[in-house]
Amino acid sequence: MSGLTVKQVRRRFLLLHGLRWLPSGLIIPVLILLMQERGLTLPQMGLVFTAQGILVLALELPTGGLADALGRKPVLATAWIINLISLGLFVVADSVALFLAVWALQGIHRALDSGPLESWYVDATLAADPEAKYESGLGFAGTVIGVAISAGALLSGGLIALGPVGPFSALTVPVVAATAMQVVALVVLLALMVEVRPARGAAALRASVRNAPRMVGQAFGLLRRSRVLLALVAVELFWGFGMVTFESLLPVRLAEVVGDADRAAALLGPANSAAWLVSAAGAALTPLLLRWPGAAPGAALLRILQGLTVVGMGLFAGPVGVLVAFLACYAVHGASNPLHTGLLHRQVDGPYRTSVISLNSMMGQPAGALGGVVLTALAAATSISTAMLVGAAVLAVAAPLYLPAWREARRRPEPAPSAAELSPVG
Repeated sequence: MSGLTVKQVRRRFLLLHGLRWLPSGLIIPVLILLMQERGLTLPQMGLVFTAQGILVLALELPTGGLADALGRKPVLATAWIINLISLGLFVVADSVALFLAVWALQGIHRALDSGPLESWYVDATLAADPEAKYESGLGFAGTVIGVAISAGALLSGGLIALGPVGPFSALTVPVVAATAMQVVALVVLLALMVEVRPARGAAALRASVRNAPRMVGQAFGLLRRSRVLLALVAVELFWGFGMVTFESLLPVRLAEVVGDADRAAALLGPANSAAWLVSAAGAALTPLLLRWPGAAPGAALLRILQGLTVVGMGLFAGPVGVLVAFLACYAVHGASNPLHTGLLHRQVDGPYRTSVISLNSMMGQPAGALGGVVLTALAAATSISTAMLVGAAVLAVAAPLYLPAWREARRRPEPAPSAAELSPVG
């Protein structure tokens, strides 16, 4: 397929994976605070975030078929070009309409970016050696995500601490840096991702578009036939809604406690860096959780525990308490993802596996968009703490949805999880 060895494929995959997530780490700490600095209210932020969720929901499954039909490299390169345009627009955006455009472009990027790099890695590895074991590389990718986002968040805090640079405010500087890093990532992608494309031209594009409805229908058909699978995918709805509390509301809550947005942003840099490292540590507990209490009961308990950590973020009075609860939340988050993904994998096999996993991922997008609208509006009408408590309740109330998987596991022994299922990716 590419003439590369297994080791070369893995090195390129992990390097590209790190470059893909480093810009995200740079902007996560300043995302909400920069939009506030530019004059957006919390309800307006919730509105613009819906653009990403809607577009990812509409495009995730069809773009997977597009990557298979046209090749992973052109689809991934297109995704990263769109991300570059979005970041560039984020640097100068100063109105609801421009931020709506930023997040619409992010939605297109997320849909196109979902899957092609991992698919290229597996195909290129098997082309180099049909007997090669690629699961460990996929597991290492989870570590790379945590390290890349952690490093980006730490760098973001340092850039903010340096203060304004030229025409750019302190909160804007990390976005400028993320834009520059995205240029580097795109150049490296074009140089290192070697692929023999399966098809070219308009015919392949038309074939992919024709197959998209069938893929969606097959994925939904599996949900109709399996009560366990339907319950597991439904968890993502509650999860996506509740994640707004620690992804979007936490920066505002910290600024409220600290009393200064720039100081809160400077604290969020190292805090986000530590959070992703703690998330990786949480994922490392997966083998222990699988032995006791088991995948389904462990996932259910973690949903409740994550709700409690969000309660801590909403109620603790000082910045230390809020940040400790934030770190605990990410530790639980890191432990939850592999358990949930492993349960999904046990319910599907064959050609529908990717479709169902994509469908599960898609459910989080509209739920997150709805959470963004509802919780930010609630925060504006009442308080940040009240909105966080509501989000915490939504996270915890998903726990009973793991009961069908638990009952099924008690009827038949669970297979030993693979390395891919245990990796903290997602």
